[in-house]
Order: sequence, then C-alpha cells, then structure tokens
Amino acid sequence: MGVAVDGHVDAGFERVRDELVRNFEERGEVGAAYALHVEGRKVVDIWGGIADDRTGRPYLADTLQLVFSTTKGATAACANLLAQQGRLDVDEPVAAYWPEFARAGKERIPVRWLLCHKAGLPTIDRRLTFDEALAWEPVIEALEAQAPLWEPGTAHGYHAYTFGHLVGEVVRRIDGRSLGTFFREEIAEPLGLEFWIGLPEDQEHRVAPLHGALLDEPADPAAAAVFRSFLGPDTLLGRALSLNGAFTGRDYANTSAFRAAEIPAANGVTNARSLSRFYAGLVGAVDDGPGEPLLTRAQLDRARERQTVGPDRVLSFPGLFEVASTIGLGFWTSSPFAPFGGAGAFGHAGAGRSVGFADPEHLVAGGYVMNRMLPGLTGDPRSRALIGASYESVGVRPAFL
Repeated sequence: MGVAVDGHVDAGFERVRDELVRNFEERGEVGAAYALHVEGRKVVDIWGGIADDRTGRPYLADTLQLVFSTTKGATAACANLLAQQGRLDVDEPVAAYWPEFARAGKERIPVRWLLCHKAGLPTIDRRLTFDEALAWEPVIEALEAQAPLWEPGTAHGYHAYTFGHLVGEVVRRIDGRSLGTFFREEIAEPLGLEFWIGLPEDQEHRVAPLHGALLDEPADPAAAAVFRSFLGPDTLLGRALSLNGAFTGRDYANTSAFRAAEIPAANGVTNARSLSRFYAGLVGAVDDGPGEPLLTRAQLDRARERQTVGPDRVLSFPGLFEVASTIGLGFWTSSPFAPFGGAGAFGHAGAGRSVGFADPEHLVAGGYVMNRMLPGLTGDPRSRALIGASYESVGVRPAFL
C-alpha cells in the first residue's frame, strides 16, 4: 500500500503530485510537502508521509519543518529590502555600519562580499559551546576578532553558519531589530507566512523532527575514514558546517533550543506553502497579499546578478572535485549546482535538500520541505523531480534539470 499524498493540485498539475508519490515509493521519502505558485496563485499544495517515526504522527497540512540553509533566502531578502529602501549600500564597508568589525584585516570588506560569501569568514577559530553559539553575541564577538581565511574578494567559499550572523548583524545595526524580528515584521506578517527565524514556543508541537543528520559518520570503517577526510572536525568544510564544533551530534537540530534561537543562516522553520508564497511574493503580487511584489524588478535583477565565478573554496576539494556555486546578493542563482528550473531563477537550498525558489521571467515559485536528511546541500533527486514536473506543467522546458 502506497503513501497517501493529501492536499490540492489544480488541473494540469497532476504530474507534480505523481512525482511526490514517487518520492515516497522510489526515493526514500519519509515525510514531505511541496507547494507551487504560478503568477501569484497557489496551484499545488501537497504533503504526505510520517512526521515522527517514533510516534507514527503523520505529516499533515499544519506540519512545520526546520529547513537549514534554505533560511538564507529569507536573510538575503531582508538585506535586499534594506538596499531597496536606500538604507543599505552593499558597496559600503561593513565597518561603516558595524564599527567593531574593522579588525584583523577586515576594515575594507564591503557588505556585498558578505552576501556572496567572499569575505573569507566561513567559520571562526574560537571554540564556542552549544549554548554560546545560540546566544548571538558570542558569535558576533568571535567574528569581530576573526581574521579572514583567504584574501577577501579573491575567492568565494560557503559561509554555512557565519553568513546569517554577518548579514544579520548588519541588518541589526541599521534597523535596530534582530534579523528574525525584521523578517517577521517586514516580510512574513505582510505576506501571511508561517515562517520563523526563532520559533515561538507555542509552535513547537507542530514541528516534524529530522531523520538523519548531515554530519552522520558512517558505521563502516573505510567509509568513515573517507567521511573524516572531507567532513572531519579539522577540515574547512567540517568546521564551516559545525561553526567550529559548536553544532555537532546527531540531534542538536532537533532540540527546541536550536529552533528557538535566531540563526539566520540555518534554523528557519516553515512549511512548503509559506516557502513558496515567500518566493512568489518577492517576484509578484500574491493572492490575498500586498498588491505589489516585495522587491522591485530593479532590485530583483541586482539580487540575482552573479557575483561569483570558479570553485567554491569550502565545498571544493582540489584534485578530487570542484563545486562551482553561483551566488548573487545572498541568493543562489540557477545553475547545475543549484537547479531551480528556469535559467533566470534564484533561491536557496538547505542541508538535507529542502529548497525554495522563484523565477521572475515565468512568475513561478516553489517550496519543498522534508524531514529525511540526505547528504549534500542541493540538487536532490526528490526536489529535482518536483521542480521539473512543475515547469513542464506550465509548458516551460526546465534548465539544468
């Protein structure tokens, strides 16, 4: 007996539902949801599977999900909104807004390089406890003291956790509100989203726990040795993905403390329909929402203009493989690394392979969330199938899929 997929699919989008069913039948899905907006109208809103395999709780219409780095899209939108308002100049030095940042060779780093991962600050040297890493100020103080790991501006490398604190502190210095509060009041509430960076306690009961972990070491000794060579605690990637050891272990992301903190690079909690509506609201008007897009077309074009070329310093391993992440002002741009469907689409994916995206040319936006963690940051067979079916349903040949 197959997994039941519930929800609504407009006529002509039945293949999208079929692909979610196949995710359960053929691709190992546990619990997941997908939503799609076209021209601001929700045409797909579906979900299925098990939210918590310990209790058998089903994945329902009101289930919430931690989406890791998919959160970075929300953080990027905050910075781009401030830039659109004329309150943030991305070419100004970070120190113009955050004077304490101007230490250890960081005096001339512009905000633009924070947004496109060129600052050379993918991790910190300071060792923080889990509680310290949740508290904001200890991370900010560590970043103020931190020297760049490469000459800023000469290369890019994935700032897995530090991206959110770097951009978030600039937003806080300009506006006075924390990134999570700014996002809630300026974006989530106007658009009617269930999307939090810092989950309220009264929403905790709705969260589906994650199954598996990005940094799970294999049981097989040979596989474990390979794993440690790429993701061990002393590797750059391992340090970036754990904030130098602050976030380790199988279950740290399944704690209410992690979800309640404000970690604007990695701990957003939302659902597929809100993720899709968020991206739809960036590029156009949405049903029962503001009468105009959150970002102007001029700001959208600036946000998705590619800032990076060449291999990602953190995600690549010279001599073995290279990852060419293409990044705009905080958003990933569509590419073989981040296949969002349209050639001009943008968005962000997260560990375990959740993803949100928008395509201004075709006014398509989507969101995929799930609780089964698979290794990697993007390009999951589950999301690729859903996005591909979405584009084919609107009569557009998808790019990079």
